[in-house]
Amino acid sequence: MTPTLRLALPEDIELLFDIRTSVKQNHLSREQMHDLGITATTLTEAIREAPCAWIAEYRQEAVGFAMIDLDEGELFALFVRPQHEGKGIGRLLLEQAERVLFQRHEVIHLTTDGDQAIRANGFYQRAGWVSRGAVDERDVRYEKRRTAPPAGSGQ
Repeated sequence: MTPTLRLALPEDIELLFDIRTSVKQNHLSREQMHDLGITATTLTEAIREAPCAWIAEYRQEAVGFAMIDLDEGELFALFVRPQHEGKGIGRLLLEQAERVLFQRHEVIHLTTDGDQAIRANGFYQRAGWVSRGAVDERDVRYEKRRTAPPAGSGQ
């Protein structure tokens, strides 16, 4: 069975938090996210402003999501429930986020835990993202450059 994507809606906020807190690596609690300014209110506002988040479903279950900051050209979040890793769900979400970001940006970026034992680092590297170094004592920044003109650009 192939995973599918759908746009996240404001009523999906609790589902996004449930997926985000289910991960083992790079785990954050609701309280930690709140301290970082990631709240139900801020996520709801972002989703209402622009199509910026997608939910992956597999066998009619929400199993992952990706969220972007369209103005900043940033992949803000990409998480897959641990029991659904290795099914192509992360890759599907990443491709969707990249496609939308590259419509407006030549170079896109993300920040993740810099510990090379964190599987996300290898995942992004295999997808063509390049580490640009430390952001702080814990996190690293990755960037990816558009390799072709966006669809419909006439170039």
